[in-house]
Amino acid sequence: MSQPSSSIETITLGGGCFWCTEAVFDRVQGVVDVESGYCNGEVINPSYEQVCTGRTGHVEVVKVAFDTAQISLREILEIFFVIHDPTTLNRQGNDVGTQYRSGIYTTGDAQKQVAESVIREIADSGTYRAPIVTEVVPLANYSTAEAYHQDYFLNHPNQGYCAFVVGPKVEKFQKTFAARVKS
Repeated sequence: MSQPSSSIETITLGGGCFWCTEAVFDRVQGVVDVESGYCNGEVINPSYEQVCTGRTGHVEVVKVAFDTAQISLREILEIFFVIHDPTTLNRQGNDVGTQYRSGIYTTGDAQKQVAESVIREIADSGTYRAPIVTEVVPLANYSTAEAYHQDYFLNHPNQGYCAFVVGPKVEKFQKTFAARVKS
């Protein structure tokens, strides 16, 4: 008897500080890997310090690998739009700068179409009072963030930013999407 084959797909998402976004997607059922990184800037393999200047054009992102037999891209994006504010240009809370912009960085037309469809549905639903400013563009110039950024919330749950910013986002995900939390 053959096992059903699973298909791993990857989407790259910018929703503010990558520590927050990574901490949530690490807990999503069907997500097999989450990696913090930088994309869509001009500098090849930038450092965190370079990206933080806001002059490289990069955005802090997470690369989310998920099993499409367990969770769809649409569901990944629905979670993404609940855990960050897609209506603030170049800002998430106190994090301000182009590196914190809201973005979906695609690897093909199919991903672009799903992303644009989800954005239209959310915009039409009236969920947000302001327009959605999330950019949907092809993934370019991706590089992995430094090792100390990977699994940051897991390794530093009591650090101030984690306790007061990341923790509440994780809790919001767990309450809103209880059926999607890894056991």
